[in-house]
Amino acid sequence: MILLAVLFLCFISSYSASVKGHTTGLSLNNDRLYKLTYSTEVFLDRGKGNLQDSVGYRISSNVDVVLLWRSPDGDDDQLIQIMIKDVNVENVNQQRGEKSIFKGKRPSQIIRKENLEALQRPVLLHLVHGKVKEFYSYQNEPIAIENLKRGLASLFQMQLNSGTTNEIDISGDCKVTYQAHQDKVVKIKALDSCKSESSGFTTQNPVLGVTSKATSVTTYKIEDSFVVAVLAEEIHALRLNFLQTIAGKILSKQKLELKTTEAGPRLMPGKQVAAIIKAIDSKYTAIPIVGQVFESECKGCPSLSEHWQSIRKHLQPDNLSKAEAVRSFLTFIKHLRTAKKEEILQILKAENKEVLPQLVDAVTSAQTPDSLDAILDFLDFKSDSSIILQERFLYACGFASHPDEELLRALVSKFKGSFGSNDIRESVMIIIGALVRKLCQNEGCKLKGVVEAKKLILGGLEKAEKKEDKMMYLLALKNARLPEGIPLLLKYAETGEGPISHLATTTLQRYDAPFITDKVKKTMNRIYHQNHKVHEKTVRTTAAAIILNNNPSYMEVKNILLSIGELPKEMNKYMLSIVQDILRFEMPASKMVRRVLKEMFAHNYDRFSKSGSSSAYTGYIERSPHSASTYSLDILYSGSGILRRSNLNIFQYVRKNPLHSIQVVIEAQGLETLIAATPDEGEENLDSYAGLSALLFDVQLRPVTFFNGYSDLMAKMLSATSDPMSVVKGLILLIDHSQELLLQSGLKANMDVQGGLAIDISGSMEFSLWYRESKTRVKNRVTVVITGDITVDSSFVKTGLEVGMETEAGLEFISTVQFSQYPFLVCLQMDKDGIPYRQFETKYERLSTGRGYVSRKRKESLVAGSEFPLHQENSEMCKAVFPPQPESSSSSWF
Repeated sequence: MILLAVLFLCFISSYSASVKGHTTGLSLNNDRLYKLTYSTEVFLDRGKGNLQDSVGYRISSNVDVVLLWRSPDGDDDQLIQIMIKDVNVENVNQQRGEKSIFKGKRPSQIIRKENLEALQRPVLLHLVHGKVKEFYSYQNEPIAIENLKRGLASLFQMQLNSGTTNEIDISGDCKVTYQAHQDKVVKIKALDSCKSESSGFTTQNPVLGVTSKATSVTTYKIEDSFVVAVLAEEIHALRLNFLQTIAGKILSKQKLELKTTEAGPRLMPGKQVAAIIKAIDSKYTAIPIVGQVFESECKGCPSLSEHWQSIRKHLQPDNLSKAEAVRSFLTFIKHLRTAKKEEILQILKAENKEVLPQLVDAVTSAQTPDSLDAILDFLDFKSDSSIILQERFLYACGFASHPDEELLRALVSKFKGSFGSNDIRESVMIIIGALVRKLCQNEGCKLKGVVEAKKLILGGLEKAEKKEDKMMYLLALKNARLPEGIPLLLKYAETGEGPISHLATTTLQRYDAPFITDKVKKTMNRIYHQNHKVHEKTVRTTAAAIILNNNPSYMEVKNILLSIGELPKEMNKYMLSIVQDILRFEMPASKMVRRVLKEMFAHNYDRFSKSGSSSAYTGYIERSPHSASTYSLDILYSGSGILRRSNLNIFQYVRKNPLHSIQVVIEAQGLETLIAATPDEGEENLDSYAGLSALLFDVQLRPVTFFNGYSDLMAKMLSATSDPMSVVKGLILLIDHSQELLLQSGLKANMDVQGGLAIDISGSMEFSLWYRESKTRVKNRVTVVITGDITVDSSFVKTGLEVGMETEAGLEFISTVQFSQYPFLVCLQMDKDGIPYRQFETKYERLSTGRGYVSRKRKESLVAGSEFPLHQENSEMCKAVFPPQPESSSSSWF
């Protein structure tokens, strides 16, 4: 963006006798016509720096500038006229040749006659002390054309001395820094400081979000006290944090050069600029110099209903494992964001029950006022006939990329009403907690709706009497992670009954390290060492994990190590595995553990030779210099060999920022009577129970129950099938970033990144008294599509870059235990299927008349499937149950 912002004399020795003093900004000589050349060009690429691979275009012209009026009270108050002439549009990539979309086209055919006429109508610029006071143009000109003239006019705003100030130009109210040199003045604009009406949003999570960078530098070249050229360069770049192949860059350049000067019109006499403008042309009107947003015209675009009919076949339940389903989901969300409530509601009411859940996912993910109103009108929470749809709506709310206060208020209002299903009531409260967390992360903790929701969660937990209500509010707090909720959690953790105590401790486990204070750790120590009361193994081991994961002291580690050998048999083995995993994986506590182990009383054979089948293991799924994916699995058995808890976690890290991608916990209790075994200490009176709890992308979901109570257990054993129980299934908008930019040149740019996935997490637990064997299975199937779309639009020509990837992945964990003897035979297996990985790149240039150029690239590869180690014991049983599978890998370009 380089503007002819210099045609003025810094020292005014050649001015007429009526000109006094000297200027602080640009100044033009009296009675002269300045002839300049001007060009603005834009390049789009993936940020690799090779302009030959770019797409884009150049708009060039001649420009006439003349000083019309100067205030008799001072040189720094001027009115100048700027007129664009001889416009041309061409490719920036000269290799395009015969494929150029501009070949054989006159400017009037490219820009359209009425637009070209508007572009060539002159504008007036009122400068005071080198800064724009008013910008005058004609009414009702196309916004896109006015923006191009604003971009040129903004370059005339400058100062000759160094310093930092705020300026209002086409980009908005921006902080700028001037650096004055002998032969040039450099203006650096802090684009991230600009205040304008441009819209946008982003995913707040640093792993799923994007990193964007914007710079703007304008150089005014000076020769013999005249500004003879203006060179401007603006760069906008973005990159997806966890997948850096999704990247793009916009490079925008402006160049304005003085060619010659001629005799021009004489200054108009007068004291008031308003009278001068009226005398020039009464049709001139003052308009903001700040650029205005315009909507690009879409010719022949389908309506919302037409678009839905074209993609609905891809969203049939049988097709959800295909990438085309997720791609259709993402494109439909974009369409929904421009739709009205009535259009959306009409489609919802007309759809059948098979596709309706996927439609609810999309409508909720659109996150507009119209889509929210439509879905709330459509769903009836007082009815139990549409529980699946209600739950899909709630899960989509929980995963919302940029929720607002209105969504939270709507759910709080629903919670205060009546429900046809108590499960849905619980889900509403749990998701309220997730929304509170997301709004607080986006500096919205003091919003009235958030304050009300926080009171609802904390007040409900404090006053709850029923076990079910306590569990519900604890799960909401597990999502919200409110610091003011910690005292309540400590109370329930230490004094609550088994399941309540366990949930309270796992909720504390979700808090960040700064909130795990000495007071919290003292309570966890009392729980682990059972100073005040006997606790279940699941509660004690969670308390130990909180201590070890939050900067444990020497004495804390020492006391935990000394306890090994005094614990119930399987808990001994479990805690030993936890300590060994800390050392092997070099976790933060490993240094303190090694320090304690230097002492013989802690590190001896008796302590480290405890037998059992419980285990803990952490490993890498993949690892690179800037990111990593880890998995961990810990399994705790009862003394009789029955599963007590299995806990599978997958984390994604970008640098030091974590994302808890998946947690699947299967819990069982009170099953010892089935095999005439003796329960462990503190677990003698537990009811028979088995269930599954899932956390997905940092959002805790409502747990599901396999059975609850002895009679329910026996009924389900007699009627059981091996079919897994679904924990969560649906389409999720995971990555959602949108920037609407107005470049300094006046061109409109958009930078969007979307990522969606179809997910199906299921779990099952099989129990055979005849074979004295139990088996748990957790299966994750995920299809992921991520797209990045960058466009620059002038209204008459548009250029764009689209990059994308898609993949289908499966991860299965199977635990098989034979408890006919002790120690039990255990096989733990986690398998990753072969993963097809596809990458896309599309670059295009397109005229508004329809003529276009498109370049496409595609790359496919297959990442071989693999097995991940979970522990090293009982490997012979694993080999018998799961024979080794051959691996394969291939890659090809099309």
